[in-house]
Amino acid sequence: MLNDVTFGQYYPAKSFVHNMDPRAKLVLVIAYIVAIFLASNFYALAAVTLFLVIAVIFSRVPFGRVLRSVKMILFVIIFTAILNLFFYSAGEDAHMIWGGWGALSLSWESVINTIFLAMRLFLLVMGTSILTLTTTPVALTDGIESLLTPLKWIKFPVHELALIMSIALRFIPILIDETNRIIAAQKARGANFEKGGLISRAKAMIPVLIPLLVSAFRRAEDLGDAMDARCYSGAKGRTKYKKLTFTWRDLIGLLLVAGLITGIVFLNSGFGDKFAILIHFFPQ
Repeated sequence: MLNDVTFGQYYPAKSFVHNMDPRAKLVLVIAYIVAIFLASNFYALAAVTLFLVIAVIFSRVPFGRVLRSVKMILFVIIFTAILNLFFYSAGEDAHMIWGGWGALSLSWESVINTIFLAMRLFLLVMGTSILTLTTTPVALTDGIESLLTPLKWIKFPVHELALIMSIALRFIPILIDETNRIIAAQKARGANFEKGGLISRAKAMIPVLIPLLVSAFRRAEDLGDAMDARCYSGAKGRTKYKKLTFTWRDLIGLLLVAGLITGIVFLNSGFGDKFAILIHFFPQ
């Protein structure tokens, strides 16, 4: 039932992206997100899409695996798109499709803006999922801790924060498997999770949530006992088994994302906003 959830699940492979430094990948993802929100027209979004396709190819992760990450927020994307479609205010010069009723209206500008917003969300989720698919939780933790090292000067618990994030990522696939087992056990006892309305389905999930919470707290307690048994005391006095180093792969990745942002700035200034395409179809 939850097998399509890809966030937090590592896909083992030998690829260009897998061998990159986790710190470089974190910087690349941040720059990629900035590039998405810098894009103000479809030409710039096409450049971001091309960058994403190249990243997927070099990561050797199946494109379908990356695409499945969108299923987690598909309802959010659809709900946001519907709201934006009918409540977007395009101004007095809008090319109306339906005059509307009250605050509701439909124009070509709202349609274009809805498509643009949906593409942004798709690219955002797919791009960030590549980070977790190509980086182990341990490497991701080390990268976050290394990037946040300057915060140690103000006594910020960088190591503890990175550890919490690492444990959270590790628990995602474990809790997904636990949920699938509980659902299979409930179905074997006659439970039905697919029939009825929204309220009845929500009620049917109660026998799943209660044992799942009990299992999660039990695992957390066992993990705490294991850390105490190994005399874990935080970052003080701890060393790294594997030190992170920048390589030529990281330099190429940083140069590519810098070129992406530069290209988006050029496309934004050269082709205008996303509504410029309407001029060719709807005379003023």
